[in-house]
Amino acid sequence: MPHPISQTIYQALADIELVDPHTHINPHAPASKSLADLLGYHYYTELAHSAGMPKDQIEDDSIGPDELVARLVKGLWPIENTVQYRWFIEICRKLFDVDCRTIDSENLETITAAAADKFASPNWADTVLSRSNVRAVFLTNDFDDDLQGFDTAKYIPCLRTDDLVFHLAKPETRQRLTDCSGIELTGSLDSLRSALKQRFEHFTASGAKACAISLPPTFEPQQVSDGRAETAWESVLRQGILADDSHHTALSRFVFWTLAELCDEFRLPFDLMIGVNRGVYESGVFQGQDLYDSRVSLIQYKALFNAFPKVTFPVSVLASVTNQELVSYAWIFPNVVTNGHWWYSNTPSFIARDAMARLEAIPQTKQIGYYSDAYKLEFVWPKFDMYRQVLSNLLAEHFVGFLGWSEEQAIALGHRVLRGNVEDIFHIESTGDGELDPRPTDDELTAVGRPDVVIGDRNDPPDAASVASELDAEPLDVGDLTGSEDETSTNIRPLGGDSQFVADDSDLRLKNDPRTGEPTLPVDEDETDKPS
Repeated sequence: MPHPISQTIYQALADIELVDPHTHINPHAPASKSLADLLGYHYYTELAHSAGMPKDQIEDDSIGPDELVARLVKGLWPIENTVQYRWFIEICRKLFDVDCRTIDSENLETITAAAADKFASPNWADTVLSRSNVRAVFLTNDFDDDLQGFDTAKYIPCLRTDDLVFHLAKPETRQRLTDCSGIELTGSLDSLRSALKQRFEHFTASGAKACAISLPPTFEPQQVSDGRAETAWESVLRQGILADDSHHTALSRFVFWTLAELCDEFRLPFDLMIGVNRGVYESGVFQGQDLYDSRVSLIQYKALFNAFPKVTFPVSVLASVTNQELVSYAWIFPNVVTNGHWWYSNTPSFIARDAMARLEAIPQTKQIGYYSDAYKLEFVWPKFDMYRQVLSNLLAEHFVGFLGWSEEQAIALGHRVLRGNVEDIFHIESTGDGELDPRPTDDELTAVGRPDVVIGDRNDPPDAASVASELDAEPLDVGDLTGSEDETSTNIRPLGGDSQFVADDSDLRLKNDPRTGEPTLPVDEDETDKPS
């Protein structure tokens, strides 16, 4: 039986407006347009196939959306016991307003009609976000995404780098990088470095908050010398995918290490999703072929974690069996953060065990509790709600029931892992009331009698002479600030021995902050604390 106050804690967690730190949402079509978009999610197709539904009954270009839904509904009864099935039922109840316990041939027409009515409503995607109490979601963007045509404050870009690390031997990948960066890739490593850096400039200027990659069990990050990398790069440019495996490995390691250096320079967290073994079930349905590999070890990332102490690495592991190692690394390394419950670990029993191990062993500021990994917005609610239910029980039973914490303390911990750390780790500004700081409305600006901040053309900086003319000729006399009787002058004195500030055009030229893309005046970073 749940602890008596678990429901109180659950409700407090449900009231938290969330930022989902990892999804595969398409910002140009974030919500579903038919039930086929929902039941076509790989969890349902792979489970239906596993339960006996032939692959050609699921994947065939001639199968229309309505026919696919009808076939899948008939084949889903064996999975009524699964949490994935429960996600769909929760969508029907929460978002479609259909009170059901199953989906079958008897209620399919009712569910279809209700869903169609919702899908056709104006601004359905915003309605889903509102009902799900979600403020924003992170995306998974290809490196050549132009990041245009959507609200990057609501759909937050994330630079996905798998193709850059593992597929540069393909001519089409190199051409994509050339086209989007505007930099011709030659045999020189400088051209490759410049193209990669341009991608970071593009993404951070558009509000990207993270870099991410999915990594196979065999990958081991290592720094590669320029000489070895140049040899590998020349071989790949000359032979493509036919280049020797040693060259592919050296180039992948060089590119990965360069990405980590750029994350350091641009102050982006580097999400590592470690351990997926692709194509294990060769006859599986789309996205139903990959599995985890227990042979993976985080010791392979020792050099990386040591080399980049200022880069935060949110780490996801595929298997619960790897979670203890992840807990240990997050326990020791300041820059290693536990991140969500990924894929085959994303069921309540594994979440409960893994989350409890993290909560009782790792500083609370180093845990990103959950992400939905959703492809459509409708799945954000049921997935997060599954996690909230598990988390509220853990907080009630262990922290309140066993440790004697107050409800307020337990809720604060839940708030920290659900939202606070997402804001802190990914540098998302928040207001004190828990919502992302919005732009003031026209009515608010009118009420305070002040105009909004307007940034002019950054290529047309203010004239230095006019700024200098506005400076006071004499320093302001504020009295004796030090209280020293021996001090004869009470004038404010500049720090560092400077006698005065003289404006020049260089000082006044705005530059983009590498982390946020926001135009700012240049600051001497040697005299400024850098966030990690």
